[in-house]
Amino acid sequence: MSVRSGLTNGNGKTPRRGKRILGASMGDCVHVAGVLNFLRLAESQGYSTEFAGTAVSPEELAAMAKAKKSDYLAVGYRLDPQAARNLIRRLKTALGKRDCAPLLLFGGTPPVAEVAREEGGFDAVFSGKEDIDEIIAYLRGKPVLKDAPRYPERLGERIEWKEPYPILRHHFGLPSVEETAEGIRKIAESGVLDVISLGPDQNAQERFFHPEEMDHDQDGAGGTAIRSREDFERLYAASRTGNFPLMRCYSGTRDVIRFAALLADTIKNAWAAIPLTWYNVLDGRGPRPVVQSIAEGQELMAWHATRGIPVEVNESHHWSLRDAPDVVAVAAAYLAAYNAKKAGVKEYVAQFMFNTPPATTPAMDLGKMLAKIELIESLAGDDFRVYRQVRAGLASFPTDLDQAKGHLALSATVSMAVRPHIVHVVGYCEADHLASPEEVIESSRIARGAIRSCLQGMPDMTRDDSVVARRDRLVRDARVLLGGIAEIHRLIMEGEIPVEKRAGAFEIGPDPFADPVTLATAIGLGVLDAPHLKGNASASGEIVTAMVDGACVAVDPVTRKPIPEDLRIERILDMFRKKRVVAAK
Repeated sequence: MSVRSGLTNGNGKTPRRGKRILGASMGDCVHVAGVLNFLRLAESQGYSTEFAGTAVSPEELAAMAKAKKSDYLAVGYRLDPQAARNLIRRLKTALGKRDCAPLLLFGGTPPVAEVAREEGGFDAVFSGKEDIDEIIAYLRGKPVLKDAPRYPERLGERIEWKEPYPILRHHFGLPSVEETAEGIRKIAESGVLDVISLGPDQNAQERFFHPEEMDHDQDGAGGTAIRSREDFERLYAASRTGNFPLMRCYSGTRDVIRFAALLADTIKNAWAAIPLTWYNVLDGRGPRPVVQSIAEGQELMAWHATRGIPVEVNESHHWSLRDAPDVVAVAAAYLAAYNAKKAGVKEYVAQFMFNTPPATTPAMDLGKMLAKIELIESLAGDDFRVYRQVRAGLASFPTDLDQAKGHLALSATVSMAVRPHIVHVVGYCEADHLASPEEVIESSRIARGAIRSCLQGMPDMTRDDSVVARRDRLVRDARVLLGGIAEIHRLIMEGEIPVEKRAGAFEIGPDPFADPVTLATAIGLGVLDAPHLKGNASASGEIVTAMVDGACVAVDPVTRKPIPEDLRIERILDMFRKKRVVAAK
């Protein structure tokens, strides 16, 4: 039986957890990295492993395997192919009868691996070209066959299947459906991604069901010009090859339920990405008022929850992309998860965008993400499972492509410190141009290399004193900000804040963190605020921020010194109270 990249299972048997593996490099070979990496991976899958050493003769290996009653003997050899042939024959002779011997596993360079296949007798042969998914599948007794794919088709199952390695996601969308479909096919056949995220153009997101309103001069701007149900079906069909990646897509910014049903029916949307306070007049991605889009976002979360589709809430990083202080991003991360849970979501994808704003240092980045994790996962339980998804910030990538590759690898390395379930790979070229299929594949391989190195053993960066101090400070400050939102809700309920125009037809609910009117008012007053929102009629936009010691903080507009969060919130509420007093006079 054969699987992709030459992994073989010669006798039809499948491996099982709990078995014993003895590993060593054979003959004069002292190269042990491959053997040790395989043993570590096997241990993560429940096997008992033992390393027998380097340059062990075939006869010694056979004797040790018999004495230890090993279930598997993993042999590494990376030198001369002809010498390998001789050593393999000696090993099989020393082991004697095949039904009494352990299952043989071989790892070496491609030319040496080819000799091992020719000699036969090995349950699996690894040449170094295998994807990590294939090795995990083998160890779990579920070899992945070209003609009978057995890849999990749901997000949670795929994550569990691949542990301890995170699954990989990459955004992809070229202007035309034809070139996007061909690119998806190439990416799927490469086996480097577990999830392909479709990026439709703004015409599709906002006007899919209103083609008469489309500005066709903008076709393909920012994504693929998807115009029909058949287009979605064609793109999904293109992915049904290689490692059969999951597919997902951006949410619509209008007719949100109809668009969600379309994605679920056509591409089996792996999870939904739904904004809480965005995709409206705040960011210009639609005409909806903020309060309306919040209510529709909550409805959309509930729609997916009733159908068992996981949900990601696109919220926190949108604030950081607009230079909001880190505390706003942390509080927004909690509000996003809170609303998803309130809507009945059982599987929640929490996205952590690193390097945003770009001048954020790795230590301050980790502190910010750990603060988000602490608040988000305070909501976790049997009824609310959280998947951590990390990614690099697009705006942080240099336009020099060689430097961008290094940045991608570094960001992946730093973000692995939070032990993600999903790594959202950003193409190294995307600060310069849209990623081609080949560049998506190359970027994914760069990230895979960094991830593999991290899982071999890295110091725990989350224990660094500066990281811990930043985490603790942000958790405290985010709770202050959330307290400010609760106070706004109280003032609304008591009639102290007039919200008739802002609320429209929306009834004010009892929960401050899930009430669209309260959240929209918090944005209007500046409790949730970002410098890029200045001049936006639906926001305050008065906040001023600066990078201080690698962190994005709110500063006094006059002195440019950092403002404690409790003082910032109190100033906002005091200013409102003073305006009310003046108005009363």
